[in-house]
Amino acid sequence: MNIIEERTYEITSKLEKEKSNLSLLTERLKKSSQITKGIDTILNSFEERLSRLEDTILPVYNDTENLQKSQVNIDQTLTYLDDVISYYNVSSDVESTIEKGPGESGIDLDDYIHSLNRLAKAQKYFEKHIPQSVELENVTTLFHKGSDKLNSEFKTILDKYNTPMLPVVLLDLINYENSDNREKLPPVQIPDHTKAYLIKIANWLLDNGRDEYLTVYGKVRGAVLQRSLTMLRNHQKSVSGGSVHGVASSPMLRPKFQNRHEASRKPSTRRLHHAFERKANRMLLKASQTLEHSTGFTLGTRRASSHLDPSYNGEEFDNEQELENYLVCVIALHKLMQIEQALIKGIIAPRHQPRVFELIVREAMDTIVQDGENIVSRAKKCISRHDFGTVLVVFPILKQLRSLKPEFERTVEECDLNVKSKFDAILGMLHSTGAKALEDFIESLRSDSVTQLPSDGTVHELTSNVIMFLEQLLDYTDTIGMVLAQDVSYSRQLDRLKAADTNKALLGLYIKKVLVQLNHTLISKSEQYSDPALKAIFRLNNNNYVLKSLQRSSLLELYLISEPKCEEYYYNSIQEHKKAYSQSWGKLLNYIWCDDSPVNLLHGDKLRDKDRAVIKEKFAGFNKEIEDIAKVQRGYSIPDVELRESIKRDNKELIIPKYNSFYNMYAGVQFTKNPEKYIKHKPDEVSAVIDRFFDVAA
Repeated sequence: MNIIEERTYEITSKLEKEKSNLSLLTERLKKSSQITKGIDTILNSFEERLSRLEDTILPVYNDTENLQKSQVNIDQTLTYLDDVISYYNVSSDVESTIEKGPGESGIDLDDYIHSLNRLAKAQKYFEKHIPQSVELENVTTLFHKGSDKLNSEFKTILDKYNTPMLPVVLLDLINYENSDNREKLPPVQIPDHTKAYLIKIANWLLDNGRDEYLTVYGKVRGAVLQRSLTMLRNHQKSVSGGSVHGVASSPMLRPKFQNRHEASRKPSTRRLHHAFERKANRMLLKASQTLEHSTGFTLGTRRASSHLDPSYNGEEFDNEQELENYLVCVIALHKLMQIEQALIKGIIAPRHQPRVFELIVREAMDTIVQDGENIVSRAKKCISRHDFGTVLVVFPILKQLRSLKPEFERTVEECDLNVKSKFDAILGMLHSTGAKALEDFIESLRSDSVTQLPSDGTVHELTSNVIMFLEQLLDYTDTIGMVLAQDVSYSRQLDRLKAADTNKALLGLYIKKVLVQLNHTLISKSEQYSDPALKAIFRLNNNNYVLKSLQRSSLLELYLISEPKCEEYYYNSIQEHKKAYSQSWGKLLNYIWCDDSPVNLLHGDKLRDKDRAVIKEKFAGFNKEIEDIAKVQRGYSIPDVELRESIKRDNKELIIPKYNSFYNMYAGVQFTKNPEKYIKHKPDEVSAVIDRFFDVAA
C-alpha cells in the first residue's frame, strides 16, 4: 500500500512540475511574439524611410551623372576641335620644312619625318571626312613632295658612297683569304652613322607605301658592283699586257721556265697570280719533263700543235691570262656579293632583300655568264679544230667553280631562282663542253687523217700529245670523274670495277679508252712504212714511250684500276716488236750461217772453184748487207737510251757470235788472191758498226 502511495505521489509531483514548465513556456512564447511584432513594425518603418530617401537622392545623382557626361563630351569635343584645327593648319605649319627638305638644308631628319607624319594624318582625316576639300589637295601635294624629297635624299646619300672598290683592294682582299686562311674585313662601303640615317628613311618610306627606294638601292649598288668588276677586268688586261691574237700560249700550255715575277705585276696581285699560275703550270711541267727525257724534245715556248690540224695557230684563246682572269672575276664577284649582302641588312626589310639583292647582282652575273659563254664558245671552236690542249682550260674553271658553288649557294640562298640558275648554267655549259672535249678527243684519234709519219720511226707527235693530254687531266681527277659519271657507258663499266675511289676509276676507264684507240691508230698508221724493220721500230718506240710515261706519272695507277694487266700488255708488245725487228737481219744471217756449209774445208784439201765462189759470195753478201743495214738504220731513231742500248745489245747477241764462227771458219782459207776485197770486217768492227745504229750523227 505504501508503495502505491509513494508511486502516486511521485507521479503527482512530476505532473505539477511539468504544468509549471508548460505555463512558463507559454508565457515566454507570448513575449517572443510581441517582440517579433515590434521588430516587424520597426523594419517596415525603416523601409518606408529608405524609400522616401531614394526618391529624394536619385534625381540629384542622375543630374550629377549627366553633368559629368556633358563635361567629358565638352572636353573631347574641344580635343577633336583642336585636332581638326591642327589639320587645317598643318600645311602652313610644315610647308617651310617640307620645301627645304632633309639633309644639307639643316632640317633634322626626325623633325622632317615628324612633319611628314602630320601631313599623313591630315591626309587621312580629309580623305575620310571631307574628300572634296581644298585642304585635302594641299596636304596631299605637300605629302607627296615631302616623300619624293625623302626618296631623293636616300638616293643622294647612296650616290655619295657609290665609289667602286679598287682592283688592288679587291685582289688584296681575295688574296689575303686565299693565302693565309684568315678573314680580312672589307673596306667600309657606308659608315655606320650614315647607314643608320638610311635605315630611318627606308623604314618610313616602306611604312608609308613608298617602295621606290628599293629599286633605287638595287640599281645604285648594282652599278657599284658592276663598276668594281669592270675596273678589275680592265686592271687584269693592263697588268697582263692586253690581248694579242696568236701571240701568247694557252693557260694550259705555258712555257716551261716562265718568269713568274714580271715587273709589270703590282705587288698586291702577284701572290694571287702565282696561286692560279701554279695550278695551270703544274701539269705542263710534268708533261714537258716527260717528253724531254723520253724523246729529247722540249716544248720551249711553242704551243703543242693539233695532231689533226697542224696549220692551227691557236687564235681561239686570246691570252694566257684568260683562265686566271675569269676565275679571279668569279671569285671577286662572290666576294662583292657577300659585301653587298652584309650592307643590305637593316637598310632593306628582310622580306624585300631577295628581290633587291637580285637587282644588285643581275648585271654582274650576266657579265660573268657571258664571259663563261665566250670561253665555252671558243673552247668548242678548239674542239672542232681538234686543239685539245687549249680546250683543257674548261676543267680548271669547272673545278674552281664547283668548289665555289657551296659558298655561292649559301650567299644567294634566299634569292630568286634566277640568280642560282645563272651560276648553274655556267657549270652546265662547262660540264657539257668538257664531256664533249673528252669524247671528241677519242674520236679525233679514231679519225686522224694525218698520213705523214716520222721518217726515222721515232715517237709520233700524236703519241706525245696524247700522253701530255692525259697527264694534264690528273690534277682534275675529281672534276673529270664527275663529268664522266654522267655518261651511261662509263657508269655501267664502273659497276664492274668495284673501285674505292670512283673518280679515279672513271678517269682510269677514260685513259684505257684513249690508249686503246691510240694503239689502234698507230698500228694502222705504221702500215704506211714499206720497211718492216722501220715499222717495228716505230711501234716499239711508241709502245715503250707510252709505258715509260705511264710509269713515270700517276697515269699507271689509274690505268691499273680499269685494266690490271696493262703493264703486261705493253711488255709483251715490246717483245713482239723487238722480235719483228730482228727479222730484218734474216738475209744477213743467211750469208754467215755455217751449220749446213757446202764447202769442204778438210786440212790439205784444195778448194774447188765452186767452193771459192760460194765463200766469196758469202763474204760479199755479208759486206753488202751490213753496209746497207748500217746506212739505213743509222737514220732510225730510238730516243729512249735504255731501249736503244737494249736493241743494240740484242743485235750483237744475234749477229756477233754467228759472224765470229763464220769469220774463224773462212778468214784463214785461201779462197781468193785478194782477201782484203772480201774480208772487210773483223768481228769487233762489226760490233762497232752496230754501236753506230740509230744515230744520225754517226
